[in-house]
Amino acid sequence: MQLLPLQPQSFSSSPPPSASTATAPMASLTGAAAASRLLPSASRARLSLSLSSSAGRSPASPLSSLRCLRGSSPLASRLFLSQRRPSMHLLAAQYSGAASPKCAASDPEQLKGAREEIKELLKTKFCHPLLVRLGWHDAGTYNKNIEEWPKRGGANGSLRCEIELKHAANAGLVNALKLIEPIKEKYPSVTYADLFQLAGATAIEEAGGPKIPMKYGRVDVSKPEECPEEGRLPDAGPPSPANHLREVFYRMGLNDKEIVALSGAHTLGRSRPERSGWGKPETKYTKDGPGAPGGQSWTVQWLKFDNSYFKDIKERKDEDLLVLPTDGVLFEDPSFKVYAEKYAEDQEAFFKDYAEAHAKLSNLGAKFDPPEGIVIDGPAKAAPEKFVAATYSSGKD
Repeated sequence: MQLLPLQPQSFSSSPPPSASTATAPMASLTGAAAASRLLPSASRARLSLSLSSSAGRSPASPLSSLRCLRGSSPLASRLFLSQRRPSMHLLAAQYSGAASPKCAASDPEQLKGAREEIKELLKTKFCHPLLVRLGWHDAGTYNKNIEEWPKRGGANGSLRCEIELKHAANAGLVNALKLIEPIKEKYPSVTYADLFQLAGATAIEEAGGPKIPMKYGRVDVSKPEECPEEGRLPDAGPPSPANHLREVFYRMGLNDKEIVALSGAHTLGRSRPERSGWGKPETKYTKDGPGAPGGQSWTVQWLKFDNSYFKDIKERKDEDLLVLPTDGVLFEDPSFKVYAEKYAEDQEAFFKDYAEAHAKLSNLGAKFDPPEGIVIDGPAKAAPEKFVAATYSSGKD
């Protein structure tokens, strides 16, 4: 999952952003030495091949020594820092090129605007699983035994740094950053930490899942040295799956019910063997998309959030549906099984527990400004809009 107890690619995404995905020059960091710690050179190379420059913008000055969330070439103008802009103290400052927020807290109106942009992105890129994974992996490094921020990890925007993006469990998440970069540019007064969590919660809701009781105002880390060490996220195939899940999630302050509920988010997404080492190259459910074809999903309709994951794991009747060791153990471990059985039978109970667990996860380790956070949702609507699933492969060979 990562966070779901999964492989780096447990949340497989839709196709990487097309050449039309916007990118723009970013303000200079405090120096090439600091900037060189952002975005792996291999990812930078992919960016320069896949992204085109923004219309009407002058390409950034070549900064070959900088490896940030922007490119120095005309083909990736928004992924690198422009020397013409003032120095910034925030690590990937806005990889949008816009000025950093004047205060640590995000602007409520910009949060609302960013949410609407995310909804539109989901309609065209089918990237719900990838955005969920982005939010989870930023928050899932939290260690309850460490008090000091940001050493304790958690939802602090550190996942935008190269050193953390290079962690094995985060393979492919550079694609998520590329997808939301234009939104960050348009709404510069939203912190990365908030944007990552906003994207994940919105993806769940837009896939037909429960409303997540979110709050915002998370403060971003300011330098690569503040990123957590590698190894805090779950593995997909540990020798003792139950013990491993508890070791990782108990460290975050989560319990067995929350472990099982959060695992249910695997109702979304696919695993790609070329990235994670798990799953099939394609199945009858993934060969035609939506989004980039291929990979192996946990459920038939892998862009629809429901309790199918628990039903399918319990039955194991379809060889084209993925069951990882950390999935199967949910119906083998006595404590986990109580909740897994319940969720397989009662979707309403699953939605309730999932929403609470997701919100808790999204707040782990975060430092809020203001301390009480920012709530952007009013009273719940009486009748939510009916969810319509995306068009899937026929399921016929």
